[in-house]
Amino acid sequence: MIKTQKREMLEASLFLLVEMIYLDFAASTPLLPSVKELMFRAVEEEYANPSSAHKLGRIAAEKIEEVRELIADSIGAYRSEIIFTSGASESNNLAIKGYVLANKNKGKHIITSSIEHKCILAICHFLEKEYGYEITYISPKTNGLIDAQDVIDAMREDTVLVSIMHVNNELGSIQPIETIGKACLVRDIKFHVDAAQSYKKIPIDVDKLNIDMLSISAHKIYGPKGIGALYIRDLRETRIQPVIHGAGQEHGLRGGTLATPLILGFGAAVTDETIEKNLDNIRNLNAFFRSKVIENGGIINSPNFDYIPHILNMRFPNFDASQFVANSDFICSQGSACSSMNIEISYVLREIGLNFDEGNQSIRVSLAHETTQNQLHEFIKNLKKGA
Repeated sequence: MIKTQKREMLEASLFLLVEMIYLDFAASTPLLPSVKELMFRAVEEEYANPSSAHKLGRIAAEKIEEVRELIADSIGAYRSEIIFTSGASESNNLAIKGYVLANKNKGKHIITSSIEHKCILAICHFLEKEYGYEITYISPKTNGLIDAQDVIDAMREDTVLVSIMHVNNELGSIQPIETIGKACLVRDIKFHVDAAQSYKKIPIDVDKLNIDMLSISAHKIYGPKGIGALYIRDLRETRIQPVIHGAGQEHGLRGGTLATPLILGFGAAVTDETIEKNLDNIRNLNAFFRSKVIENGGIINSPNFDYIPHILNMRFPNFDASQFVANSDFICSQGSACSSMNIEISYVLREIGLNFDEGNQSIRVSLAHETTQNQLHEFIKNLKKGA
């Protein structure tokens, strides 16, 4: 009886999955076929501990080093500058906490923006509360873009680190990383960039952009969850305090046995060119979608320039985003965060000047190579029913 019920529930969930249309690729992505094939094979075959001295351990370690080099080559770095982590959140923690806590003598002032990923804001709050760091939060313009001059003007003698995300995860806005990086270089300030949303969607050269530390995550590029990487310029000469202590793995900066199948899956996602080959298609979809939103009385929250086409944030009058997200077969993200006690609009939308009603009418759609114009047309039709 129980087995029958479980089977029926599974069949129902699979049917529901088929009926749904996924438009939340900025949150997470499915595995590409190339990633799935390689990673699942690795689960069966690459089970040896890569830190072991025996043959199987050495084989696993060699394959991990190949992926490390792939990631390094993709951003213009050296293999020795790449550290594997569990994802961008851990990379951000290791970069920011790891650097500033190991270099307290260089100053206790950090610059970031008020629209960073919650992870960055949480780290800064922790450092402010527990260690007395002073944080300067740069506000964006109404289009979601950070003015590089605002960041430069905030720099001080005791500024130890600047952390600005490459692409905002809610708006898709591309920040002026190169200009900020140059200013940091001249002033000998370390520059960290969260590139979770930009990696493989925008060319990244850490030297050209003057980036000292860069965080990336596999599950944003059709790789597996639970694996990411941190680039650290001149890693062997840079003082970093580990966040996870262990047996000396990853230059002593990140303890724990390396997850070989996840790393190999990450490597497959890096080498697969599906994202790059479909950039023009995504741009066309974004242009089509923007026109449909405006035609149907919607307002675009995302910027009109300096944005990646994969993300579009919009709002419609008299539209309840929370109800749509909860009940629609179109899987996307709402622009507000709800709890049983209160409702607040997204802090990102609030920072670009939206009031409560406008924020609660906002929704983020993120596109991928499998998205079609017909899906977006149907999305607008269904959204209008709820408005």
